[in-house]
Amino acid sequence: MKRLLSGNEAVAHDALEAGVSVAAGYPGAPSTEILETFARFPHVYAE
Repeated sequence: MKRLLSGNEAVAHDALEAGVSVAAGYPGAPSTEILETFARFPHVYAE
């Protein structure tokens, strides 16, 4: 299935494919959408 992603969502998906399993950020950062997307994946830790 094809799906359009924002650039930030694509970064989150690429991080998962690269083997990243832990991510952290802070509210208001430009990368907030990346962390929100990453946190929805199973078997990862995001804070």
